[in-house]
Amino acid sequence: MNKPKMFYFEKEDILHLVISDEEEANSVELGPNITAELNAQGELIGIEILQASTFVRDSIMEAVQAKLLNLASPGQ
Repeated sequence: MNKPKMFYFEKEDILHLVISDEEEANSVELGPNITAELNAQGELIGIEILQASTFVRDSIMEAVQAKLLNLASPGQ
């Protein structure tokens, strides 16, 4: 197995995680702006995130909000 690599293309605001250097045979949209790249056997070889800065910002905000809500739960 290859060592995973991450690339950020600032101009396009794309985050690309390469899990394997195998050739991409197919892709599956996991959600808005998130695509899983698959090899010929259907195995995950990469993930591409469009509008990456917004995705990362929103993910961090959601995690912080969830943590704050959990801390504010009654009985803790």
